[in-house]
Amino acid sequence: MRRYASQKPQELGGGVWSVPVPIPGNPLGYTLVYALESPRGPVLVDAGWNHPDAWEALRGGLGMLGIDVADVHGVVVTHFHPDHAGLAGQVREVSGAWIAMHEADAALVTLIHGLDEEAHRDFQAEMLRRAGAGGDDARVPASARPVPPARPDRTLRDGDLVDLPGRELRAIHTPGHTPGHLCLQLGDRLFTGDHVLPDITPHVGIYPYDRTDVDPLGDFLMSLEKVTSLGPLTALPAHEWIFPDVAARAAEIRHHHEERLHTLAAQLTAHGEPLTIWEIAAMMTWNRAWDDLSPMLRGMAAGEAAAHLRTLEARGAIRRVSGVDPVRFQALDS
Repeated sequence: MRRYASQKPQELGGGVWSVPVPIPGNPLGYTLVYALESPRGPVLVDAGWNHPDAWEALRGGLGMLGIDVADVHGVVVTHFHPDHAGLAGQVREVSGAWIAMHEADAALVTLIHGLDEEAHRDFQAEMLRRAGAGGDDARVPASARPVPPARPDRTLRDGDLVDLPGRELRAIHTPGHTPGHLCLQLGDRLFTGDHVLPDITPHVGIYPYDRTDVDPLGDFLMSLEKVTSLGPLTALPAHEWIFPDVAARAAEIRHHHEERLHTLAAQLTAHGEPLTIWEIAAMMTWNRAWDDLSPMLRGMAAGEAAAHLRTLEARGAIRRVSGVDPVRFQALDS
């Protein structure tokens, strides 16, 4: 049975507090926003989804802990996704706080701000076509462009210290879930964002699906090794619950993906004929049957399938068939 963190603000000791901020319509339920004490005012780790209910939960939750949003010194965002970065801009408007994120995610935020609705729809439609999607799966909603998060004031790199006066909060670059995902170490605690969660594994996808210049799953696996090397720190994740020994959990997640890569390579070998990304995604195992997934969830599943295919390709286990459209993959010995 799943356990969840308290859905009330909590004092965690050592000048650290947590506030659950709801994510409307999402089965995860909420994002755990952390507040870290400093002489210049608290620094938040993430901020939550940009929604009036989420804003009231953040402001009210901090208030229950004796913290006024107007006193926030800064917001360090673990990654640019809306359930983490969404309210950072509103916190900045109220308090004058700085916003920081890794430079790779900051570049993506700039890119998103530069895309209009039509350009984003065209991008999505072409990506789906080249993956072999058809029917409802290939239709892009009329308003599919995500609301861009606020642009950061500061960027971080691996090993940088966050501006947390009197305390040492170190940024650890852990790409995979996003190119600029950060974990943050404070003594024997690690704020893990979405990189390491206690019960589920984060989505690791590749977009566009057929890119050859990146390997996000390969990056994710190396990031898990980096976290494992930190030892048995206490994990303060952005979802679910706080748990001990982040290194052990990171090793479990890495094993899960290695098994999945092995299974996928075996399936491609057994099939023989080249398959599209969409066909491959449909034969993989998800938390629900493929036919029960909505078009949006199938799109995410295809992104994750593509990431596994790209890692197998980078390892020399499969090949991308040249000169075909949609893109197809097959085992090397087929």
